[in-house]
Amino acid sequence: MACQSCATGKDGQPKGCKNNGTCGTDSCNKLTVFDWLANMSLPNGEEPFDWVEVRFKNGRKHYYKNTEKLTLSIGDIVATQAQSGHDIGMVTLTGELVRVQIKRKKVDTKNDVLKIYRKASQKDIDIWSEARDREEPMKVKARQFAIDLNLKMKISDIEFQGDASKATFYYTAEERVDFRELIKVYAKEFRIRIEMKQVGFRQEASRLGGIGSCGRELCCSTWLTDFRSVSTSAARYQQLSLNPLKLAGQCGKLKCCLNYELDAYLDALKSFPKTDTKLYTEKGTAVCQKTDIFKGHMWYAYEGEWMNWHLITTEQANEIIEINKQKKKVASLEEYAADLTVDTKTEFENVVGQDSLTRFDKPKHNKKRKTNKNRKRNRPNKVEAKSNTNTNSNSNNHKRRPQKRRPNKNKPNNNNENK
Repeated sequence: MACQSCATGKDGQPKGCKNNGTCGTDSCNKLTVFDWLANMSLPNGEEPFDWVEVRFKNGRKHYYKNTEKLTLSIGDIVATQAQSGHDIGMVTLTGELVRVQIKRKKVDTKNDVLKIYRKASQKDIDIWSEARDREEPMKVKARQFAIDLNLKMKISDIEFQGDASKATFYYTAEERVDFRELIKVYAKEFRIRIEMKQVGFRQEASRLGGIGSCGRELCCSTWLTDFRSVSTSAARYQQLSLNPLKLAGQCGKLKCCLNYELDAYLDALKSFPKTDTKLYTEKGTAVCQKTDIFKGHMWYAYEGEWMNWHLITTEQANEIIEINKQKKKVASLEEYAADLTVDTKTEFENVVGQDSLTRFDKPKHNKKRKTNKNRKRNRPNKVEAKSNTNTNSNSNNHKRRPQKRRPNKNKPNNNNENK
């Protein structure tokens, strides 16, 4: 569902809402929820759930009670209750699925009750759109004022209330900031009620949006709502290089996607012995050098022979460890490595399609061998031509001695005829 601000503008150029892909009305389907209960009918005698989910700028959502019994559907612009005045938002969810969302997010429906006043009129929409147009130039000035006051903070976003009576300034800071003087400057310059709200770096990235290193939109700005802590141990378990430039996202923190496959790696590592456990053999003591979680392989090297690695499976490593616990030693790792056959053909193949990377390359032909063969075939003719030229030169110039060449058996000798 696209909003009107994303329609085509002047001279065929996209109009856009100038909000980095997150529209103020529909947010370009940001954090949308599919209503899978929409086509299901209610039991007889039961009324539809009278709560509605409303979304505001940058994915901010609240749940309001439809006390006026308005017929609302997804996409309707409504005027909702605020602390002072009213706010303008878009209905994103109605019906029984709102009951499920309220229960999942643990919303207090008894004490914290907000109401929907009415469907937004054209006058309400005009005031709201004019206020949204003021946000970007105000953000530039607000940042400059914070720099002039030498405050260690960053104004990341500004959000106007629907009736343009209040503006919320979202900022990020690593330390506590005394912005009392800054609020006085803002109130004098913008002449509006101001609310300062500090957000984290992850929340800032989710509000602004962007494209990640994977080539897709940021998870936090499309579907991710809960931000869990990510530690460097998640990268260690997945055998990733601890490079902060690759592991950090646009928020400057570790990427949230490091936790997506962490449980699968932890389950796979349960069958692996500890890497600091040594294997004792009659040939020597072996130390783990490398592990392959996907294939279940481990590489060991004898102490003193660090260049020679021996490949065994996790089952074989656990078997050797059990033998060592009985205070016994195996003969050598070579016996176990000989039983393991490794297919080296799939080393440079695509993991998804199992296709060779050179499947579209043309076969290379050795042109030099062909040219050498052609030279050998045409060699007798060249000798005949050279012999003819030599005879002509000798007939004209008697002082020059004729060059000795092998006579051609198929053709009579011209030198004897000339003589």
